[in-house]
Amino acid sequence: MPWTLVKRGCKKQIITPLDVPQAFLEEACREQEARESVQDSALLRALGLAFYWQRLLDEQRMASVAEIADAEGMDVTQVRRLMRLTLLAPEVVERLISTSAVVLEQLVRRPWPNIWSDQIRTLTKKG
Repeated sequence: MPWTLVKRGCKKQIITPLDVPQAFLEEACREQEARESVQDSALLRALGLAFYWQRLLDEQRMASVAEIADAEGMDVTQVRRLMRLTLLAPEVVERLISTSAVVLEQLVRRPWPNIWSDQIRTLTKKG
């Protein structure tokens, strides 16, 4: 069967003629769905970064948020806003991640209650 190897970003992909066997097409569709499901969103990256910074503070590898901001080349306010994500209830984080329409900037600027049950109620009310 003739094929062509094409580089798409960091991955290589095999391109075949249109008359490929049905099994190959089904497998290609499954792989495409798997790739789409693991794509990082801005929220996932921000959560990962926030928890990483929190761990740096907890393990005393960084002394303050200002030191983290300095090391990252960011404004202290930006770092603080992102670090507030570590205070969200796990259920709130799960709901936000499963929602594709979440805008990170609006999320970090939003006032969140400190109590997890109140956060869940707030999320349910405002959507």
